[in-house]
Amino acid sequence: MSDLVLAVPSKGRLQEQALEFFTRSGLKIDRARGGRDYRGAVGGLEGVEVVFLSASEIARELAAGNAHMGLTGLDLVHETLDDPHERATRVHLVAPLGFGPADVVVAVPSRWIDVDTMADLADAAEMHRVRHGRTLRVATKFVNLTRRHFAAAGCADYRIVESLGATEGAPAAGTADLVVDITTTGATLAANQLKILSDGVILSSQATVVASRVASWSCRASALATTIADRIAAEMRAQAVLELRAILPDPATAAACAAERYGAVAPFGAAPAPLTLHVPRRRASECAAYLRSCGAAAVVIVQVADVYEDNELTDALLAALPPTRD
Repeated sequence: MSDLVLAVPSKGRLQEQALEFFTRSGLKIDRARGGRDYRGAVGGLEGVEVVFLSASEIARELAAGNAHMGLTGLDLVHETLDDPHERATRVHLVAPLGFGPADVVVAVPSRWIDVDTMADLADAAEMHRVRHGRTLRVATKFVNLTRRHFAAAGCADYRIVESLGATEGAPAAGTADLVVDITTTGATLAANQLKILSDGVILSSQATVVASRVASWSCRASALATTIADRIAAEMRAQAVLELRAILPDPATAAACAAERYGAVAPFGAAPAPLTLHVPRRRASECAAYLRSCGAAAVVIVQVADVYEDNELTDALLAALPPTRD
């Protein structure tokens, strides 16, 4: 019997990226029967059952408490739990992972040259009703996000046409007048002669690890969640930094200056030789040149695999989980 249920996307690019990320984090997921089964396990971590679901199902199962943790798009979490208070009480956003970026946007036909903002759209909706005797039709899969965004913008004269296929093609097909859709580059929208309103980005989404606050949490499940969060945090920290090593005549001064100038951290202090610094990737070369100017005969830059340390990610997860049942 499993202690913790971890939901992972069942197909597509998001699944590929998720499995790659978990593997890098020391959480390699083993799927039975060559990928045909919808159940799996995490190698070396007993008690975790992996379930493969669609990204939208993952958001719903977390909200219902049927899974303890999962990886899905932030857009789907907000669509499933569109009320901020309900969202905060039912799920905890553990960590955004930096892949699977996409925006939920409002896009109108490019020929609507006088419509550039949501306020313009509200005016256009009123005129459309007067001229054509009907409301504007908005094609979307994001019903809740659309309603909340349109209400906040004071746009009420519209009706939603739920999209079952390629949303961006609805205006050309004549089934809708505009769309609320998800896009990465905007190229597909542009290819369908649609433009994004200047204030039409409803939500910037990315792949996110989410924990359910309404699932049944045992002490064992909580401990497993902590292990998963620790490994995710270690991988994310490793991806954010490069490690610099150098022998210096005055390592303490160099470490202090590197911290101030480049955001460098000396995880083992300034005393050990060689001096070891963790530096944001974009500043690593600058910091290496600085260490050379401080007297280092050589500076070695190393890609680290994981960085385990106390982290806010795990602390926040534990604070968000309900009391355990045993």
